[in-house]
Amino acid sequence: MDNRGNFTLEIVVVGIIILMILGVAALASEVSHEKISKSVEDNNIEKTISEIADTLINDPGTPIVWEDYKPKRVGLAIINEEENIIMNSVSYFKFLELGRDYDNLVTKKLFNNKFHSNMELKAYDTSISSVKIGSTETEDNNVFSVTRVVKCDFFKKYVICDFLNDGKCNHNHNQKDHSCNYFKIFPKNLKKMDYYLLIDDSENLQCEYSIDTTHFKSYNGKKVTNTEIYLNNDLNNLFEGNDTSSIVFIHFNKKAAKAVLVAVPKEFDKNKLNYNYFTTQTCDFTIKAWS
Repeated sequence: MDNRGNFTLEIVVVGIIILMILGVAALASEVSHEKISKSVEDNNIEKTISEIADTLINDPGTPIVWEDYKPKRVGLAIINEEENIIMNSVSYFKFLELGRDYDNLVTKKLFNNKFHSNMELKAYDTSISSVKIGSTETEDNNVFSVTRVVKCDFFKKYVICDFLNDGKCNHNHNQKDHSCNYFKIFPKNLKKMDYYLLIDDSENLQCEYSIDTTHFKSYNGKKVTNTEIYLNNDLNNLFEGNDTSSIVFIHFNKKAAKAVLVAVPKEFDKNKLNYNYFTTQTCDFTIKAWS
């Protein structure tokens, strides 16, 4: 082969090498572009769920009791008795209501049908079961998650008296060594609701309680031997004749007793008659999303 043939062969080889280099560069560029696009998409998902999480736990929604009505805007934040927003909080009943219409309220309205997602509320107290709402589909490996530490009220709306707080006493017990409080009750209440004293485990066998009324129907103190005390029978016995209502006082012979008086619907799940369920609890609120 002459020099001209060798030169031609060299040009072909160089051309092939250049084409290979260009091909590798193009492939690398495509892979790099895909990685950048994927990174941007991932950042958008993380940013979206992070913003939604922060909005939900700091906004009660509209109306503020939207769980009882058709919501204009959903939010999970708790409104206290003074109608102030408790920041970084989750209303248990709003959370459950969100789960009942999750596809419409979350997937459609919050995520614009772009992602699958679910939410979980997990109390630090292990006696309280975690609750998950949203998609039940199998999550793939590309799951994005954000977690916020929040306060949750669980069944606190059923609490009538909290004996950690000072209350009035018809026997003028000194609240330095007693916990007393009172409430008004009607006979019809006992037909609709079940009344319980729920007491923290640490108080069991540590104190006594007694019940009476403005008529000074005094009851002898009873030793706390159960953290769940059913009161309907005792309360029914406090009514005299045709009484249409009664003011009832409950006394603990201990300062700041960890106890609450609750009135729950007859159909209430009795397995959840636990003191911790009726007090504000610290929880992890987690949102997971995937495309």
